[in-house]
Amino acid sequence: MISVLIADDQDVVRLGLRTLVDSEDDLAVAAEAADGLATVEQARRHRPDVVLMDVRMPGIDGIEATKRISADPALSDVKVLVLTTFELDEYVFDALRNGASGFLLKDTAPAELLRAIRVVAAGESLLSPSVTRRVVAEFAAGASRPSKPHPQLDTLTDREREIVGLVGEGLNNDEIAARLVVSPATARTHVSRAMIKLGARDRAQLVVFAYQSGLVAG
Repeated sequence: MISVLIADDQDVVRLGLRTLVDSEDDLAVAAEAADGLATVEQARRHRPDVVLMDVRMPGIDGIEATKRISADPALSDVKVLVLTTFELDEYVFDALRNGASGFLLKDTAPAELLRAIRVVAAGESLLSPSVTRRVVAEFAAGASRPSKPHPQLDTLTDREREIVGLVGEGLNNDEIAARLVVSPATARTHVSRAMIKLGARDRAQLVVFAYQSGLVAG
């Protein structure tokens, strides 16, 4: 059973999400929160598998709440899925940089939201859709964000650096394998080793590191 914490300051939104999540046999709402501080508190109390995190909430916003959850060793297994109103929300990149495993638009179809919860709970990240690649690129490559290489970047082999760059482009393991003419298993191994060396929480954070370190071409 996948447990879900719903964080949103609008009662009607929380009700809708609760109804949707509880309609599935393999999902259950662990708790709800209407502001950022309460979200962190509920995450520590219930340790849900996934937090559906609104960005704009009273007190501390969803970005700061995500940061606090990600920084808490006791919550290392808690995944954050950010729900945003606008496709080019200025907070999206900050959410990923601070530990979110991905994000969705609030008008996402119910079936897609349910799939997203399952994907994030399984340890994957929501960075495959073209819309997500575009948004991540928009904020990661912005002129206002200077390159800041990861301190462990030099521990990567040349092939690992190349693969981290491809992850940053939004490619999955099969696409990386096809690009480099290697097996998917080999691509998966390189990605896993790079994540370990860079201390990436998940694939989403690896994308952020790729952009910050200047490994993404063009």
